Amino acid sequence: MELKVLNGKNRTELGKGFSKRLRKAGRIPGVIYDTHGKATSIDVDYSEFIRLFKSITKSTVVQVKLDNGKDCQAFVKDYQYNMVKDTIEHVDLYEVDADKPLKMSVKVKLEGAPIGVRDGGVLETGLRELELECLPKDLPPRIVVDIAHLGVNQTIQVKDLGLSQAIKVIGDETRMIASIKFDKPTTEAETTEE
Repeated sequence: MELKVLNGKNRTELGKGFSKRLRKAGRIPGVIYDTHGKATSIDVDYSEFIRLFKSITKSTVVQVKLDNGKDCQAFVKDYQYNMVKDTIEHVDLYEVDADKPLKMSVKVKLEGAPIGVRDGGVLETGLRELELECLPKDLPPRIVVDIAHLGVNQTIQVKDLGLSQAIKVIGDETRMIASIKFDKPTTEAETTEE
């Protein structure tokens, strides 16, 4: 999996005035926290960050390249959004240790129109997120599940996802991701009551 890249600059000047000047110059002030919690003040190009931000999830590992030659892998953990100006005004990044497994919840996205729905069934959805443990390089930004082939009375469970062996699923692997059931037919008595 190819890492997405974000270029940044170290900044030594702090304060609201300097941050305001940075924003006017098309930059976003931010902070990157290392694996020990130590904060380093940085700034990133606004346009580059917005392009990246539109294509990532909370579990996307980003390669951060700083102007001092330091590269690290990090998550975009938080940001400050100005609703009036419709702009991002600050960003927080958290560095991850590339050699240390981490636990992270990853979104599950269903894709496709199931055959079973066309045959009169009803789609039932299960887990919307899955907790995984793996090295940062193996962490998927999301888990996309193709449900187009799913017929009536068929279920996709966690164990059916075919995840890489480098990824460990936390929890029961028989949990449901998606299922197609027949819609319960309406009886004459229920129709009369209505």
